[in-house]
Amino acid sequence: MTGGGPVASGIVPGNRWDLVGDARPATPPRVSVIVAHYDQPDELARTLAALAAQDHPADRLEIIVADDGSPHPVSVPAGVRVVRQEDRGFRLAAVRNLGVRASTGDILCFLDADTAPEPGYISALTRLPALLPDAVTVGRRRHADLAGVPVQTPVAEAVRGRELAEPAWLADAYARSRNLLDADDRSYRYVIGAVIACSRRLFDDVGGFDESFTAYGGEDWEWAHRAWQAGAMLAHVPDAIAWHDGPEWAGREGSDRERANAQTLRLAASVPVSGSAGFGVRRSVPDLAVHLTGEHSDASLFVCVDSILATFPHAVVVLDAEPAVEALRSDARVRVRDGGESGGGAVDARVTWTLDRPMLVDDAAGLAECLAALGSGEVGTIEVESSGGVLRSRRAERRAARLCTEVGFTSVRRRVPGIHPLRPDPHVEAYVGGWGSLGTFV
Repeated sequence: MTGGGPVASGIVPGNRWDLVGDARPATPPRVSVIVAHYDQPDELARTLAALAAQDHPADRLEIIVADDGSPHPVSVPAGVRVVRQEDRGFRLAAVRNLGVRASTGDILCFLDADTAPEPGYISALTRLPALLPDAVTVGRRRHADLAGVPVQTPVAEAVRGRELAEPAWLADAYARSRNLLDADDRSYRYVIGAVIACSRRLFDDVGGFDESFTAYGGEDWEWAHRAWQAGAMLAHVPDAIAWHDGPEWAGREGSDRERANAQTLRLAASVPVSGSAGFGVRRSVPDLAVHLTGEHSDASLFVCVDSILATFPHAVVVLDAEPAVEALRSDARVRVRDGGESGGGAVDARVTWTLDRPMLVDDAAGLAECLAALGSGEVGTIEVESSGGVLRSRRAERRAARLCTEVGFTSVRRRVPGIHPLRPDPHVEAYVGGWGSLGTFV
């Protein structure tokens, strides 16, 4: 890589991919393009012809067609590889993973067979992942009616006069977020699987697409959310343009409310963040894991755990030892730390709050602001004043582990209202009865 600072180190804080400016890798990266396909011979031929016209060096470009069990043989030009899985219904997530396993490039670029890229697409989309291995880039997917256009026609000529409406919701989101520079926990919704790229290193750390997705839509959003939670940066690259043959999803036949609801309901179990998950239904992955270390009186332990779960019902509390209080043992949200685990035990929560003494939480607002801060921007750790423990994001933990450095997120110290250190012998009857003053407990 050229230059110094973040370009040389490959590390920038938070989501600040803009800090590398216009820098380019000294050597074009080795790119593997995974083209997902099912029974679209004409569309595939157009996309492969467009890939052959890329300005990225041909000797640094590997094309793999991942076929989801098409009923007919797949015809490809010399030098293009085909991998195939049997037809067991819609398995886009699985076939993308199959393509990755067969690939050898350092940067992975995903395309759909009906999405033909412009000549500069690969170079533009892979620049950031080559400079910043934690970057996930999403290109600009435009739409055109290409029916009847010869498949070898150059893309710019093929789409002329045939453009269809571009999704306004995507364009608006990219404009509001400055091309996802201002990304947060919900920005996964703007990462479209047909036009994304990332480093192999990040993909391997995040894990592949979830193969339990066996209906149209959602597997890309679930993966993007998982990548974000693993410390990835999200960036929209408007110069990386690929043309989808046909209208956007909302304009296609069958794209009705039932279909949209099915996708939303499927993601509600996989993306446990506010605005995506339900409000009352218990989430499979908690948003907050509280790890209370050490030994404490039954009274202070009960008040601490109860006040946390009352204020944040989707949290879990991890203790160092089995509690003596039956009410705590019977609540599935109260767990015991395994001796070989650290932090929040086996709980892979979005935020871990580590406490070395019991606290009373009587107002959610202050702590909720901390959780929001840890979900976006550059903050990875918050130290709460008055012995209120330390809050740390999964993003910061995972990125630090992958890059073997704590550089990348800032640590701040805050006074957080609504959190009070408990005395060793709080008056439990007054607490549960609701008639004790704060001085009865702290």
